[in-house]
Amino acid sequence: MKSNLISKSETEDLLKQVSAQWKIEIPKAKNLKMHRIMDNVQIFTANDIMILKIEETYFPFLSQTSLLEKFPHVLVDMGAVKFMCNGANVMRPGIRSHSEFDREQVVCVIEESQHKFLAVGKSLVPSSELETMEKGEVIKNMHYISDKYWEIGKTITN
Repeated sequence: MKSNLISKSETEDLLKQVSAQWKIEIPKAKNLKMHRIMDNVQIFTANDIMILKIEETYFPFLSQTSLLEKFPHVLVDMGAVKFMCNGANVMRPGIRSHSEFDREQVVCVIEESQHKFLAVGKSLVPSSELETMEKGEVIKNMHYISDKYWEIGKTITN
């Protein structure tokens, strides 16, 4: 893994991109550090910010609870937990409740008993279609507890 600081102007541009993609205001940071995990995967860190970039999509890192709370979410039953923690996508039968979201939007996955964040993914369908769906994939799981990004994230220091 290679790590390097990015310039102030690149930091500003990146945070603007992230804010626009997430439709959430991101706190300003002086300099972000980029940790290249693979060619198409990076983790950006600064102060209390951790952002995962997979290809062209930015995802909040699962350790960022206060940030995750600002995103749309689905609440899954306990039967879905072990599958989610092994990288499975969120299927319609496992969803107990949800907030509103659009297709291709970043969505957080929460388990129903402790209300902990399990995963972050990208919606495959808008939430408006969930009421009429009985089966099928709803969220593509992109980052989950105990995945390789989670493990690498625990070793990163600013």
